[in-house]
Amino acid sequence: MKTNLDVVAIIGPTASGKTALSIRLAKEMNGEVINGDSMQIYKRMDIGTAKITEQEMDGVPHHLLSFKEPTDSFSVAEYQKLVREKMAEIQSRGKLPIVVGGTGLYVQSVLYDFQFTKQEVNEEARSKYYDELEQFGPEVMHQKLAQVDAEAAAQIHPNNTRRVIRALEMAELAGVSRAEDQFNRGDVPLYNHLIIGMNMDREKLYERINLRVDLMLEAGLVEEVYALYADEIRDVQSIKAIGYKELYAYFDGLLTLEEVTEQIKQNSRRYAKRQLTYFRNKMDVQWIGNDWDKLKTFF
Repeated sequence: MKTNLDVVAIIGPTASGKTALSIRLAKEMNGEVINGDSMQIYKRMDIGTAKITEQEMDGVPHHLLSFKEPTDSFSVAEYQKLVREKMAEIQSRGKLPIVVGGTGLYVQSVLYDFQFTKQEVNEEARSKYYDELEQFGPEVMHQKLAQVDAEAAAQIHPNNTRRVIRALEMAELAGVSRAEDQFNRGDVPLYNHLIIGMNMDREKLYERINLRVDLMLEAGLVEEVYALYADEIRDVQSIKAIGYKELYAYFDGLLTLEEVTEQIKQNSRRYAKRQLTYFRNKMDVQWIGNDWDKLKTFF
């Protein structure tokens, strides 16, 4: 297969098969993979984030995995800058950058003209709001905005999550109104790109998610999370990831392991549903299911 594309993105809900497809495509297209998952950036968080193993990489170079400490914060703006730099580096070697992950906003911020405000922002607040968005969904965040800025909430659609969160940020910035914000809408593509979407029947996807959680527990998820808990790593962005926050409740004696297991599965299924909603509403995606032959028709 040949292509004149600048970059390919492979997105999809959790457990939809992105990793396997990305390796196959990278081998066919002389590509290198860039992580597009907001939680796989952290060290010591491998099992719960379904991070690709060295064996699974099968010799394909991967970038922006495990480069932050669990106590570090991380913003979309920082991700955008790092990925664009990495893309240029990969292209300079004559290879194809392939961004792979399920964090839609991260991937979107790279491919389109997202311009983050020059106004100083509270990175901790931004991280908190995006974490809450992933956990609770857009309606809850819009309701939160209505409580602090009813006028802004009335003018912003609940599904315009980027602007909802920006308005929440502005409410935390003393003396700065939402009208002064210079956050670009990010509708214009900056690269000749292709976004491939992975999906499958909802029932089958949920079965895969449930099985993945069971396999994570068998692989040592409890021990992985307890190592962070024992180091008293709390109230940080990383620990809000699905699988980690639930097990903290278990270690605190609030839930049984059986209850936590069901919570992780339920929260993962809900997250997958929100991922699909975001991809469909915000991005120009070519949905292929898990069909390699269909993928080949784009090259």
